[in-house]
Amino acid sequence: MNFDFDVIVIGGGAAGLTAAGVSASLGAKTAMIEEKKLGGDCTWYGCIPSKTLLKSAKVAHLVRNAGAFGITAGEPVVDFRAVIERVHDIQHHVYREADAPEIYEKMGVTVIEGRGGFMDEHTVRISKEGMETQTLRGKNIVIATGSRPVLPPIKGLGSVPFLTNETIFSLERLPKKLLVIGAGPIGTEMGQAFNRLGSEVTVFDFGERILPKDHPELTTMLGEILSGEGVSFRLQSAVTGISMKGDLIVVTAEDRKTGETFRTEGDALLVAAGRQANIESLDLDAAGVETGGRGIRINESCQTSRHHIYACGDVTGGLQFTHMAEHMAKVAASRMLTRLPMKTDEKHVPWCTYTDPELAHVGATEEDLQSKRISYEVYRFPFNRIDRAITESETEGWIRVYAAGFDGSIYGADILGIHAGDLISEFALAMRNGVTLRQMSDTIHPYPSYALGNRRAADQWYVSKQSGALVGLLQFFFGYQGKLPDTSDPDRIV
Repeated sequence: MNFDFDVIVIGGGAAGLTAAGVSASLGAKTAMIEEKKLGGDCTWYGCIPSKTLLKSAKVAHLVRNAGAFGITAGEPVVDFRAVIERVHDIQHHVYREADAPEIYEKMGVTVIEGRGGFMDEHTVRISKEGMETQTLRGKNIVIATGSRPVLPPIKGLGSVPFLTNETIFSLERLPKKLLVIGAGPIGTEMGQAFNRLGSEVTVFDFGERILPKDHPELTTMLGEILSGEGVSFRLQSAVTGISMKGDLIVVTAEDRKTGETFRTEGDALLVAAGRQANIESLDLDAAGVETGGRGIRINESCQTSRHHIYACGDVTGGLQFTHMAEHMAKVAASRMLTRLPMKTDEKHVPWCTYTDPELAHVGATEEDLQSKRISYEVYRFPFNRIDRAITESETEGWIRVYAAGFDGSIYGADILGIHAGDLISEFALAMRNGVTLRQMSDTIHPYPSYALGNRRAADQWYVSKQSGALVGLLQFFFGYQGKLPDTSDPDRIV
């Protein structure tokens, strides 16, 4: 059977770029098809623009609160047009440095602009407006078409000018009153960012708390911090209708606790109610590729129901993170071309919501451990006991680690605090490689650093193991006469 390419990748986002790059580096003749611009959601609608906007918002917050550091400042003057121009400049910088077609063409990847879909299990058609349809045959095919925002079935939504993560970074003026539907990562991040830049923000969510996949104690703390800054949360609220009142958007909702109906007006509406896989234009039936749940069904090696067709990233409906998409793409390309038994690692996937402070997680949650009846202990350390955090007045938050009491094997961790997204990586590395809390505690960390908080959390395992008999032996053999920590309180922190 003749093939035009060893590998055809449909989609040029994080997963597609990685799959194409790895395939080409392994010597495969590779084509990558992208309908829009390479870079996908991460570069144009997600990670890059949102974190850039959050940085501008943090600077505004620092200016507003500079007096706490002995610096005379005041209410910041926000040039929103300049803020958005900076967002676009950084997007294009990342694109030029990492995503541009010429970068992949130098690797040996043939980059084709157009929409890809199946004609059969080895044949892909490429359609582009104003051009004749092209067909390619591939020995192996990778589907990496990503996801898009979910538009909930709310009465009147289609009749108002609403925003999603795909359009909010094209705003030309700062909203006076921003209404947000959804208190997940996008809703909370953008809610805080626009509040700090000067918008009045109200966030609606059906659930009882923000960020429901994260630890309830920490999400409650984060919600209180954001509320203290001025973000208004209307939780346990069912949005029942959306309408226009002159130039204003009106959200009608019902309080699920009281049954009360209330209305809130704003001049901009952000819908952040989740995401759905981009599969409609692929004609998966023509290739015999099965779907299930929220996307394309795959096995641990990212193979679909057709062994030579792989899928990775958001299109599979799993964990929707850029780093997971890249990981899946590496597994898919390596398994496809080397035939090594590569499998995705879903046990040690960290995630982070980049509010200020950040909220991060890796591994099992307490709910997971309890439902599986796994015995565990909680080892905690507060940011207000980390000297670096004290010097920088960044003392809000906790490090929480779930581990076996016997040997300190780590099951999972949650961190609320500054740089939580960086700090969680040490726990991910430890879990992946079987490093215990004892070994982390024995590892020298630089002082003063935020990472020392991780070691101090690990130290709590040692503290919990202390006993009167052990202390007596230490005193006998080593002549220690100093005051030892109190071991009577199981929640003690030293």
